[in-house]
Amino acid sequence: MKILIIGSGGREHSITISLNKSDLVKDIYVAPGNAGTALSAQNIPIKETDIELLANFAEEKAIDLTFVGPEAPLVLGIVDYFEKRNLKIIGPDKKAAQLEGSKNWAKELMKKYKIPTAEFKRFTDYNDAFEYLKIKNTYPIVIKADGLAAGKGVTVAQSENEAILALKDCFINEKFKEAGKSIIIEDFLSGQEASIFAFTDGKTILPMEPAQDHKAIYDGDKGPNTGGMGAYCPAPLVTPAIQNKVYKTVFEPLLKAIKEENLNYTGIIYAGLMIDQNEIVNIVEFNVRFGDPETQVVLPRLKTDLATIFKHIVEKSLDKIKLEWDKSSTVGVVLASGGYPESYEKNKQIQGLDKINNDCHVVHAGTKLENNILLTNGGRVLCIVGKDKELKSAIDKTYQELTKIKFDKVYFRNDIGQKGLK
Repeated sequence: MKILIIGSGGREHSITISLNKSDLVKDIYVAPGNAGTALSAQNIPIKETDIELLANFAEEKAIDLTFVGPEAPLVLGIVDYFEKRNLKIIGPDKKAAQLEGSKNWAKELMKKYKIPTAEFKRFTDYNDAFEYLKIKNTYPIVIKADGLAAGKGVTVAQSENEAILALKDCFINEKFKEAGKSIIIEDFLSGQEASIFAFTDGKTILPMEPAQDHKAIYDGDKGPNTGGMGAYCPAPLVTPAIQNKVYKTVFEPLLKAIKEENLNYTGIIYAGLMIDQNEIVNIVEFNVRFGDPETQVVLPRLKTDLATIFKHIVEKSLDKIKLEWDKSSTVGVVLASGGYPESYEKNKQIQGLDKINNDCHVVHAGTKLENNILLTNGGRVLCIVGKDKELKSAIDKTYQELTKIKFDKVYFRNDIGQKGLK
């Protein structure tokens, strides 16, 4: 098979690493890719949102299968366009991608199909939202930009002042541009977050092993949210009983929605969960693609051949396979540019990758090669992934190795995975 992966992050490098293990795969192309994918595949300098050029490339190279990593091309309708040109692609079409592309659309769908989630209200006007906050007067409260905001459009406001600032960011300062012109205000859910990805061909849903992400920039889950500062898998918080509950109360009704709403949905479903102390599960959000950095810790534990899974998704025969997992624990810690998620500098030289032991691996995200020199090229630069029999030893191994990597103003959290030890 010739496979085209769309995207340039750690998620796409992880997918490439997994596909490289398959006997079914002959060539892998990544558009646009990063310095890591350049080592394990062939990078193609086409932007992930340049849908026509991507389709032209897939046609010219006789690509057997295209897999879309990030959400933006899916929300723009890349699947609709590829299918119109008879090109095989995995992902939801434009309508189905609203499950991530519009918080309000997703919440209405959850309400209709009785998928457990927080109570919410939609607003398109600052004054109306402001009045609602005054009447509600309950904190913390959650304010979300309706559209895509690179994981940064959610504010958990602890006070009226914080809530008003979040409203101003969306409606007055237009921080999230079009994505923030409509917002939802929802009740705060207490508990711990975790995520379960699932493969689907639109008829069958195969859940993967649960993972736990660390979104806040600072230790102890303090500070602003990021795209994710690290993850570990499996997450002990998500017991087999909870996994079963998620299948029954989340994935089964979602599958019903896909069928009854005539949604063209193949690929990945990402269920962002909130689990309280009584093991009550609510959905925080759905995403229509693999999460980053959870992919980096989930895929190394998957024993089933990823290319085979993709093949079954395209052929709509996912019911023919079972997912197999190894018994290890994986931990991934993100090395970020100092200043992220706000402003940060790029083009810092990265050193020490050659010193990393073989039982850890380095996943590239915001990296590039210039004249054979590895440079930083984004907020989240690398993810160091360690694997061992137990979570504690996987954590120790990962932190021991990541200190070998050096670049100016490197930043990472020191507590990734600690929640799983409690």
